[in-house]
This record gives sequence, structure tokens and C-alpha cells, in this order.
Amino acid sequence: MAQSQIIVLGAGLGGTIAAYEVRAALKGKADVTVVSSSEDYWFVPSNPWVAVGWREPEAIKVHLPPVMAKHGIGFTAVGAARVHPKENRLELNDGSSLNYDYLVIATGPDLAFDEIPGFGPAANTLSICQTDHAAHTFTRFEELCADPKPIVVGAVQGASCYGPAYEFAMTLDTELKRRKIRDRVPITFVTPEPYIGHLGLDGVGDTKGLLESEMRDRHIKWITNAKVTSVDPGVMHVEEVDEDGKTKRTHDLPFGFSMLLPAFRGVPAVHGIEGLTNPRGFILIDKHQRNPAFPNIFALGVCVAIPPVGPTPLPVGVPKTGFMIESMVTAVARNLRELHTGGEAKHEATWNAICLADFGDGGVAFVAEPQIPPRNVNWSSEGKWVHLAKIGFEKYFLRKIRKGESEPFYEKLALHVLGVKKLRF
Repeated sequence: MAQSQIIVLGAGLGGTIAAYEVRAALKGKADVTVVSSSEDYWFVPSNPWVAVGWREPEAIKVHLPPVMAKHGIGFTAVGAARVHPKENRLELNDGSSLNYDYLVIATGPDLAFDEIPGFGPAANTLSICQTDHAAHTFTRFEELCADPKPIVVGAVQGASCYGPAYEFAMTLDTELKRRKIRDRVPITFVTPEPYIGHLGLDGVGDTKGLLESEMRDRHIKWITNAKVTSVDPGVMHVEEVDEDGKTKRTHDLPFGFSMLLPAFRGVPAVHGIEGLTNPRGFILIDKHQRNPAFPNIFALGVCVAIPPVGPTPLPVGVPKTGFMIESMVTAVARNLRELHTGGEAKHEATWNAICLADFGDGGVAFVAEPQIPPRNVNWSSEGKWVHLAKIGFEKYFLRKIRKGESEPFYEKLALHVLGVKKLRF
């Protein structure tokens, strides 16, 4: 009997570890192939460091083909043009196709810069969403340091990844102080969150108090409930709304350097497929990470559809943190193992959250169990140890990717670094 064919679509944080863990779970009972648009894995959590020159891009890169080959995992970097779920077929960018018995979608997001006029690295603002974006941002940062001007940093309406925005604001502050030019660079933080530290999670522990205090100490001004309407060269146009979403004031913010995180949407290869995605192109899943319309398709990571935690004046998405993604990976791998042994998909992701927000000279950490409230664990803390933990996290995770290891990392971090007990993976 021919081996079943499992395709993992995507080779970011979720897709790469999914390939390792699925192969380990099935122990040779299926052929696993990864389809990516790049031969390289980039450790995205370190992008804020790349953007201020604390890391070289090559230091956070893993060349995947030899790693995948060593572990018996097929790999192509041709990229996917379209998923054809009714045909169990993945169309590639070169016109060829791969047939599958099971498809694991882990594409990450499409970055919706085009939804705001003048927004994005092809227009008037910068990005740290991809490592090449971050490298370009560092070039512009050096120009800023040579000719200091105001900074605008944060996220736009519809964004769902707020931790890196806070990280980057504080990291900029730290590096500018090191260069002794912070007094010449006003910083304004712009966010659609209803309050500082909401994070798309309605806060975790006292993230509101902790992050507001950090911003006050660092003389960073902020605008919440902020809708970016357009960006001209050197000027950002922002509407600040009230609790009903009505404009209560407008801001024209001058800048010489600006990085705002965009809203996400599903990638073109899946966008608009009835039964597979929601209107934004995110994959619809049940509690077993399985698409209800096409039960041989699983999904994990940033590409899955998750409703917001509650109403907010402006759209504020829910982040998919590393701990949450790892728990999704484990659930998918275990469910595929069940299906290959004649069982039923029964495993569920925990969707717990752990985040280390590094500020260069300290940071804030939080743990939420589960990520969506109400919670059993709702904890946050700050200190210089967070910066050290983030460095350790980077080294450990890159080693894991380079060695093709499938062992979950975030649970260890929660239990042994933070000392939070009883987090179930």
C-alpha cells in the first residue's frame, strides 16, 4: 500500500516545527513534504534587533533544504499558487501540482499594507514583519541617527500582533539612549487598542499598568483608539475615535522614521475558497485544528481564524503567540497519528500564551492560560531577566530548527524560566 502524502504548506515558525513533529508522530507511516516560497527559515522574533543593528540577518537564518533532507522530509521552495481542496491538490507557482491525502496549512499571513494609502515599506513607512524588511529598517535607522527627527511607531487598525510593536518602541528608546541622541528624537506610539497593554487579549495580568509605566519612564507619548487614515511622506494622518468609534480628534504626526505593524489577511493561495476561509482569508477550523468543510485539511498558526476577545471601537485582532502555535502543532500531529491508526481526531490545542517582550535593557513577560479570557492563569512581570530570557529563547529555538527537533519549547519556558506551574500543553 502506498504511503499517505502529507503536505505542510509554509515554513515559518509553525510550518517548520509542524513538519518535524508530524514526521516524528507518524514514525515513517506517511511521506511529509514542506512547500515554501523560500529555502530559508528566519527567526522573526529577533527582527526588532535586526532593525537597530543588534543582530545580523544571517545570524537568525536557517537554510532548510539540508535539514529537511537529513530528516527525510521533502521540500520545495517553488511556493504555492492555489489550494484546490475539492481535488486534494496543491497548485505550485511553476504550474506543477502536488496531490495530498492531508494538507496542513501554516502559511502565516499576507501583510495588508495596501489597505491604507501610503502605508508600508513600498510607500512611506517601514516594517519589521520580515527579516529583509527589518534589514532595510536598520538602514533607515542609521539615517535617522545621522539626522534626528521624530519617530512614530505602533500598529494600525485590524492588526493582531502587538507585542513586537511595544518591543520595537522600547528598543528604539534604548538604542537611541546608547547613542546619546534620545533627547533629539520624540517618540509617539500609535495603536488601535482601547488602552495600552490590551495586546488583543484584553490585557494579561497588569500589562496595562506595566506598559504605561514603561512608556512614561521613557517619555514615549501614545494615542490609543487610533485609526491611521493615510500616510504622506513625513506625515501620518490619524483619527482618534471615542468608545462608539466616532472621530473625536485628528492628528497629523510628523516623522522622520515610522514603523507600524499592519493588519493581516489570508495569503492569495487560500483567499476566497468557500468553506475553507472566512472573508479575510483566514482558515476556518474546529477544536481539533481541522477544517469542517474539508476534514483532510488542518491549519495552525497565524493563518487560522480566531474571533476577537470582545468588542472594541476599532478592529483589534487576537495574536497567535508561539506557545499557542506550538500547542496547535502538537494537536495536529497527534490527530494525524490517530487518523493513521484508524482512530478519530480528538486532540485539542491548549491555546495558552506566553510572551517575552524585550526592551533591550529589560522587558515585560506575561502568561495567559488560556489565551482567550476568562483565564486560569493571568500573570505578568517585568525585569532585566526578560532580556536575558529572550536571548536564551533565540539561541534554543534556532538550535531546534537547525537540528530538526520536534520537542515543544514554550512549555519548558513557562515551567522553568518563569516558574509558572500547572500549565498543561
